Parts: sequence; C-alpha cells; structure tokens
Amino acid sequence: MVHQSENLVISAALAGAVTRKVQNEAVPYTPEEFGDEAKKCYDAGAAVVHIHARDDKGLPTSDLDIIRETVTNIKQKAPDILINLSSAISINATDRERIMPVRTFKPPLASLNTNSMNFSVANWKTGEIVLAAGNVFTNNFKTIQNFARHMQKAGTKPEMEIYDMGGLYNMLLLNKQEGMFEQPLHFQMVFGVCGGIPFTPMNFAHMLNVMPEDATWSVCGVSDQQFQAGLCAIAWGGHVRVGLEDNIKMPNGELAKGSWEQVAWAKETAEKSGRKVVQGKEAAKEFNLINESVTL
Repeated sequence: MVHQSENLVISAALAGAVTRKVQNEAVPYTPEEFGDEAKKCYDAGAAVVHIHARDDKGLPTSDLDIIRETVTNIKQKAPDILINLSSAISINATDRERIMPVRTFKPPLASLNTNSMNFSVANWKTGEIVLAAGNVFTNNFKTIQNFARHMQKAGTKPEMEIYDMGGLYNMLLLNKQEGMFEQPLHFQMVFGVCGGIPFTPMNFAHMLNVMPEDATWSVCGVSDQQFQAGLCAIAWGGHVRVGLEDNIKMPNGELAKGSWEQVAWAKETAEKSGRKVVQGKEAAKEFNLINESVTL
C-alpha cells in the first residue's frame, strides 16, 4: 500500500498558464498580486505555492527578471512558504526556457511533466473541444531526463505531474536508472485535463496501487474534480493541491474569492477528518525536500 501520512500538506496553484482575470478577477498577474495571494494562502494553511509567472499583459512568461520579482515578493510577504516553480511555462516555451527558472532559482520543488499528451479545453457536456484543439504538450524522454538532471543539480525535488497512467509508468521506468531521482519519489496526480485521465475512485485507486510504497503523493483536479479528488486524498492519507490554476469556483458553484478560499476549505476538511495540516519545516520534511529556500 502506498504511503499514508497523518500530516497533510496543502499546495496552492495561484494562476497557471491559462486562467485569466476575465474568468475570475482574483487570478494574480503582477508580482505584487502573487505576493499578496501567497500570503493569504499561507495564512489560510497552505505550505506550498506553485508558480506560473505572468507578464504585464497577464500572459505566462519565461522572463527570469519577472519570475525573480514574483518569487521575491512572495518570500517577502510569506517567508516560510515553499516555492514550487513550473517547468511547463507555456506551450510556446522552448525546453531551455522551461528549465532555466529551476537552474537559476533552485527552488525546493518544481513540476516535472511526465509524458507527451493532447492538452486542450473541452465542453464536457457536448464533447466539443473549445480551446487549443491542435495543442500537444511535448515531454519526450529526452526532455524528462534532461529536466530531472538539472533539478538534481539544483537540489530541487521533482514533483512528478501524473496526467494518466502512461506518465506514471514513464517515471517508474526512468527510476530504474541509478541516480536519476532522489528517493523517495513525489507524485502529483492531475485529474480532469482534456487529454488526460478523469477522476474516478477506480482511477485514483489504480494510481495508488502502482506507485512505490514509500512515495509521497498529492492530488489536484480540474473544475469540480478538484474537490472530488481532494476529499479522497484527505481520507486516504495523501496531500492536496487547490488553487485558481485548476478551478475558479468553490464547491457551491460560486467564484472563489482567491486561491486562499480553496486552501481554507482544504484545511477545514482535513482537520474535520483528523489530519494535521503542516507548514514550513514540517511540510518540507513531509515531502523529503533537500532545501527549503530559493536563490534570488
């Protein structure tokens, strides 16, 4: 059986590469907005913030100066929060642009995407692909291994983003290479992406059964699958990611006032379930992080 913890780490994905203010005004664009939202999330119970920085037009950016300013603002306002940088950036970013923030800032955590896949936006009621129907999110074995080596040099824990069973098996295969990854592995199950696997109890259970017994794991989900997956992770000893990157609403269907409101939901649900929500050094220990700081 995969590792189950008494402690619970809440991560907040503040913006992502797609969600816009026109959908929810609380989506942060500027470094100041990211800092303010990270502080609210920390105060609500989050230990980790996952960052896709934005430019002055609100578009995802690989500009290292903007990323530095964003992370600096976050750490000034929430010094104990752990930084998780995206290595996806956007569909237009080159591999070098995607991994440079990790190489430059050496965060405690960074996303490591685990397979190439269709990655679009759908109307799930009609089956219509409403955005990015031609998009393929490319993560071949050369890219994955290159990113993993740079993360190891940076002292950064790879958060393995699992969109379907193929990505999970890719990581188990590469893990056979001696020294490819620090042990134990850390997985982030991502349910409900158009092109990936949806959340169902059986899909969730299958992933858990395949993971190494000592692995740590967290879940997130798109739209209402955020709460479905989160509830199951809380019940089964895992960790939870919430935030406006994945879902702009609360369980009652109302727009979230910010990622922090979803964090508060996760904390309240966890504590009612007998789980201890941890932050700072306790959270870093829970995820087996090599370092807790960033290089600015």
